[in-house]
Amino acid sequence: MVLSLYTGLTHSLGAVPWPWAAFANAVLLVQFPLLHSFLLTDYGRGWLERLGLFGEGQRLATTTYVIIASLQLLVLFALWTPTGIVVFRAEGGCFWAMTAMFAASWLLLAKASFDAGPGLQSGWIGWVALLKDRAPRFPDMPETGLFKLIRQPIYFAFAMALWTPPVWTVDQLIIAAAYTVYCLLGPLLKERRFRRFYGDRFTDYQARVAYWIPGLKNRR
Repeated sequence: MVLSLYTGLTHSLGAVPWPWAAFANAVLLVQFPLLHSFLLTDYGRGWLERLGLFGEGQRLATTTYVIIASLQLLVLFALWTPTGIVVFRAEGGCFWAMTAMFAASWLLLAKASFDAGPGLQSGWIGWVALLKDRAPRFPDMPETGLFKLIRQPIYFAFAMALWTPPVWTVDQLIIAAAYTVYCLLGPLLKERRFRRFYGDRFTDYQARVAYWIPGLKNRR
């Protein structure tokens, strides 16, 4: 995914002939946000538990979720059929500046994932629970690190990574625009679950910390 975005999706394994490639790319584009969000619902969690490896659906639900999400992104970036239309290619100092911002975006994403709980984000929680024959131990509601500044630093950092590659193509811009919308709207479902699970504690956190832009007051 990092390499594909950095090169503007100019290279891929996808080779669907046009105009059918437009339909294939559209399917690849929507499959991640739709399935990713569905599996976070109560009904979707039931599916995750039924899909669990080794008959350990409940303990490996989070792990199964991470595996599916990773495969979805792999399919998207590996099988996308490029248009070959380059809109912008940075050169000279601009190239190095955008490359630095692109790298910083991924470092920010790594930091945000660590602050949210590396075991949860990587799916390692499920494997540890299985190895130690106990229930998964989930991290507490994230409020430290980048979560002190904004409530959704993972989605914010990923959106930054979408817009900072030094090569912009039609393909990259379509993915950047579509997934930035998802990064803005998708966390609303997550926050609904957090309000249900943490109650007033999360409501107070919402009132103190901005959604996406540090210092910007919460607005419904």
